[in-house]
Amino acid sequence: MGDVNLIEGFAWYFVFLFSVTLHEAGHAWAAMRGGDLTAYEGGQVSIDPLPHIQREPFGMVVLPIISVLISGWPFGYASAPYNPEWALAYPRRAAWMSLAGPAANLSLVVAAALVIHIGMAFGYFEYPQSVGFTSVVASTQVGLPESVALFVGMFFTMNLLLFVLNMIPVPPLDGSGALPLLLSESAAARYQAMLMGSPLGIFGIIIAWQIFDMVFSPVFLVAINILYPSVSYG
Repeated sequence: MGDVNLIEGFAWYFVFLFSVTLHEAGHAWAAMRGGDLTAYEGGQVSIDPLPHIQREPFGMVVLPIISVLISGWPFGYASAPYNPEWALAYPRRAAWMSLAGPAANLSLVVAAALVIHIGMAFGYFEYPQSVGFTSVVASTQVGLPESVALFVGMFFTMNLLLFVLNMIPVPPLDGSGALPLLLSESAAARYQAMLMGSPLGIFGIIIAWQIFDMVFSPVFLVAINILYPSVSYG
């Protein structure tokens, strides 16, 4: 991997680390608000990545860095602990906990979009000629504005990706955990019990992996056209 690609790869890793940390902190905060202090007592109601790294060092550091060195793109995972008995007793609260992680990523997508529009208003950013995962916004100048444009675009793409991936409604992804919000109290309790006893998590990951490209690509295009309503990308 060339020096430029390596620098870009580790920029992606930094964005991944911060985005996943906020995702897990969202889970931990929602669980705390719902009455489960497990993650809070583990220090995970925090945007400090260290408690999250200490819980999942392989998924947060080793695997993403290896994948950056191999492909230029970080791949990894993290988790926030919770009390299963609490989730069984309060399935709707557990569902809000599941939804809080993707919601944190969506908030970063919105924040990145605001930064992009502020940069455009001040003349530092402009519409890109063509869009891609690393070309969400273009800079009108070389140097620092160019680097900031690349970085903000990375935040937009990474957090949209994490939001869409985690909202796929198959276990163990968060979209599956959020489904009790659509069910009656009794059905939600039965569903939560079924989730905890299910050994099918690995199959859910395989399904999500297979369908992700066909799901994410149109969502990304819609998001870009919402970001730039006066320009049509297709």
